[in-house]
Amino acid sequence: MPFTLPSLPYSTSALAGQGMCQETLELHHGKHHNAYVTALNGLIESKGLAGKSLETIVAEAGKAGADGLPVLNQAGQHYNHVLFWQVMSPKGGGDSLPAALAAKIDSDLGGLAAFKEAFKQAGVTQFGSGWAWLIIAPDGKLKVTKTPNGANPISTGEGKPILGVDVWEHAYYLDFRNVRPNYLDNFLTKLVDWEVVAGLLDKGGLSSGQAA
Repeated sequence: MPFTLPSLPYSTSALAGQGMCQETLELHHGKHHNAYVTALNGLIESKGLAGKSLETIVAEAGKAGADGLPVLNQAGQHYNHVLFWQVMSPKGGGDSLPAALAAKIDSDLGGLAAFKEAFKQAGVTQFGSGWAWLIIAPDGKLKVTKTPNGANPISTGEGKPILGVDVWEHAYYLDFRNVRPNYLDNFLTKLVDWEVVAGLLDKGGLSSGQAA
């Protein structure tokens, strides 16, 4: 079975009031994400990916180093965007987190304010294109990290992501021009669906449910 572009969990206009306009979502989801899915499907036979889950493909591509980059560039970005769409909501943002998630952030990251600052710094300091993440590390603790281009914490072996933000320019240029810090601040204060993040924490990370 080829990989498919998942539908957005909201309309393309639903996040406009939270700082992500309809044109951004139409281009980002319908063009950029769709292109990664199409390219990944084109690699299934030639790269021996048939029958493998998206998570397995990403992990194996990450371990393969430079030889794995053609696959990681597409599979990683597909995985990253599947998560990205899920963790946003028209009713997102705010500082009221589900109790278990709030307690975990308090114990592992020093509280919500400290987490937000670390997460924004990860996104701001990721040179060029990439992602900032909140992950469940192998020791079970929450950690903030970042990756370049299409890589993610599964491909690097750092852990399982439960929150990710795209810092490629196509994610924010129409809404925030070149001011990435404002985009990241808006993401945290107006877009993040903390209920979804809490659910991913409870499940131990995202399972895409897709296999080649």
